[in-house]
Amino acid sequence: MRTFVAVEITNQDVINKIEKLQSQIRINAKPVDVKNIHFTLQFLGDITEFNMEKIQKALKSIEFESFMLEFRGIGAFPKPKFPRVVWIGTDERGGEKLKKLSKQVESVLSPLGFKKDKPFKPHVTIFRIKKKIGDISKDLENFGNMSYGSQKIVQIKFKKSILTPNGPVYSDLMEVNAIK
Repeated sequence: MRTFVAVEITNQDVINKIEKLQSQIRINAKPVDVKNIHFTLQFLGDITEFNMEKIQKALKSIEFESFMLEFRGIGAFPKPKFPRVVWIGTDERGGEKLKKLSKQVESVLSPLGFKKDKPFKPHVTIFRIKKKIGDISKDLENFGNMSYGSQKIVQIKFKKSILTPNGPVYSDLMEVNAIK
């Protein structure tokens, strides 16, 4: 079973603004379905039922306070000249709290053998680019430092991902709510 730990977007206003942005950016890329947009705190990959129970127990030990996060800015990985992904970032304060939450997830899961392959960068993926499309810097510059709204982060989710020809289908395995 393919799994990951995430923070979902629950603010419908933010979702609507992201969907509008996706329709405004004219690049040869597949937009991520807005119902699937999330922050991946840690990708775990394929796990067994046995590991699932251990992961759930570890995640239950996480305690965090809710916090506000603003969706702000736009960019591309690895870079706009050779994009594979287009993303929306966060404000600095909310991003730091999200990084801290990601570190908590990593610290409870590392004893189980789950290590991150790269440092966490707070972002939500809004486009996936399969073919080389060249430099998109100009396409993104008009949206550079725009705000797409804010959301209170009140829970993390342990999720399952099933890959289909029409894109991934996500379902919840467990939720961990903020302590206040």
